Amino acid sequence: QVQLEESGGGSVQSGGSLRLSCAVSRDTSPNAKYCMGWFRQAPGNKREGVTAIGSIGRATYADSVKGRFTISQDDAKTTLYLQMNSLKPEDTAMYFCAARWGCLDAGTGPPVPSLFEYWGQGTQVTVSS
Repeated sequence: QVQLEESGGGSVQSGGSLRLSCAVSRDTSPNAKYCMGWFRQAPGNKREGVTAIGSIGRATYADSVKGRFTISQDDAKTTLYLQMNSLKPEDTAMYFCAARWGCLDAGTGPPVPSLFEYWGQGTQVTVSS
């Protein structure tokens, strides 16, 4: 079982930065293979993959955030981060972290929401122009 809780959302002006955190609670071995991802959903839009990182530490990003967003984890893998720089109004959305068990590598391209089993409640990011 995995529990996820996001924090760090807020309102910023275009060009600003935010760092989102996702606290990860699990009752499995810390050596278990899993991928972690960040997703976002704007009103009226489908949930879309932003970035993900696999057990082997390799990350993948959606083209829209490459070079601006960075995913990372602490050494104990109890917290997932999303550093967001050069924010744009189109980044405005509810941001979710999610976990996919039994996943070694995050693959290429944006993560696919339907492949992730565990989800947090989300944190709102609003970027004004």
